[in-house]
Amino acid sequence: MVYPCGVAMFERIAEVEARYEALEEQLASPEVAASPDRLRLLTVELAELREVVEAYRLWKQLGAQIDDNTELLGDADAGICELAGAELDELRPRLAEAETELRRLLAPRDPRDGKNVVLEIRAGAGGDEAALFAGDLFRMYTRYAERRRWRVDVISLSGTDGGGIKDLAATIAGKDVFGHLKHESGVHRVQRVPTTESQGRIHTSTATVAVLPEAEEADVRIDDKDLRIDVFRASGPGGQSVNTTDSAVRITHLPTGLVVSCQDEKSQHKNRARAMTVLRSRLYDLEQQRLADERAAERRGQIGSGDRSEKIRTYNFPQNRLTDHRIGLTLHKLDRVIEGELDEVVESLAAASQAAAETEPA
Repeated sequence: MVYPCGVAMFERIAEVEARYEALEEQLASPEVAASPDRLRLLTVELAELREVVEAYRLWKQLGAQIDDNTELLGDADAGICELAGAELDELRPRLAEAETELRRLLAPRDPRDGKNVVLEIRAGAGGDEAALFAGDLFRMYTRYAERRRWRVDVISLSGTDGGGIKDLAATIAGKDVFGHLKHESGVHRVQRVPTTESQGRIHTSTATVAVLPEAEEADVRIDDKDLRIDVFRASGPGGQSVNTTDSAVRITHLPTGLVVSCQDEKSQHKNRARAMTVLRSRLYDLEQQRLADERAAERRGQIGSGDRSEKIRTYNFPQNRLTDHRIGLTLHKLDRVIEGELDEVVESLAAASQAAAETEPA
């Protein structure tokens, strides 16, 4: 049997399985059960290894079944040969899928993949139509989050009278959020006929998306003297939802000039906490970008540079077509993607990123 990713990688998988089995034994011991802290640490480690071990065991099981059926092809009974051949036709694609999944799980993991994110969406060129498109993008990500049972909380929102979004910031929390959404940063372009277009002409508009890994306090140190904090009275559309106290907060990070404001909560304390979450994430993102530039090892192959000035995707509504320009992916099911069915897009981008990493010189 040919080992996936070569013998060296196979040996690494075997080590992972051995560690997994050792953890299972330790967790069954009375000594560990009597130590809550140790029990918690070992349980977390076991959970982290489980997905790889289960994928490896499935791959081994399918490989063994293929070996058995291959031997049966030489049986003197023609009926047995036929059944073995039919089963091989089913097993081989499953083995290929299992190997692909195993390669994915064993690929070098971005340490930020498990983080929650701050999602920022801004309307670009195109006026009201761009704002409507920004709203469509936010609904798309919200529905994708619902499918994955992630939690979405709006931090700040500047809307338009027509129901569009000028500028939005939200947090998305759940399992591996950044790992799934990190390739969404960039300029998104829409081509469609606006509802206000009387002659049926297709207009092109844009919106920018930024996906920032949510930074913990330990990730970014912010000195209070580097902050200017202003409070003001929050305002709502059409004069509604107007606070009678100065609960809105604007924080300026003086060394970088970054400005974050939040007024969605009625409490000044909560608005300040949410604004600090966004500020930490932006500063963390700036530092990560700086480190990547210094190393000159940022992957730039099929998935592009990740520059947010880069047009990454086109949403063509008349043709029901979505095109991701970085990897040449075209799907003729835009109506489903815009409703949150993003899995095929996300998985294709992840596969391209992994392929680029494997071919990149050490």
